[in-house]
Amino acid sequence: MILHTASQMCPCGGLPRGSSLSECCLPLLEGTRTADTAEALMRSRFTAFALHDADYLFRTWHPRTRPTDTQPDPEVEWTSLDILDTVDGAVGDQSGIVEFAAHYRAGGQVGTMRERSSFVTRAGRWVYVDGEHESAGKVP
Repeated sequence: MILHTASQMCPCGGLPRGSSLSECCLPLLEGTRTADTAEALMRSRFTAFALHDADYLFRTWHPRTRPTDTQPDPEVEWTSLDILDTVDGAVGDQSGIVEFAAHYRAGGQVGTMRERSSFVTRAGRWVYVDGEHESAGKVP
């Protein structure tokens, strides 16, 4: 498990850029705040993967597409995130798409997973539906 403190930069890179974990994704992971946009949810899910927070991944995955096991691979270290594109997904939207590149280390190798993820609002909250991905290197 990768250990972070609330004062360190958020694993997602921060929104705004460089924000600490406590200012960015931690309130979402702790349930004291919900994501107001699809991008915010995507960033918080990246952070959950980086921190190995399976409960948050479970809660933010649409039940129709959610796997039974949401535990992140403990051998994968998620190192950084780049947002490449967003389509809709703003406050007041019902759906959105976020394309991103997630960088990682696994088994001594570095790689990048690129995904175009779909999100919808369900009961007033953003949830991840699914994504199409490609990778450069091993897919974790």
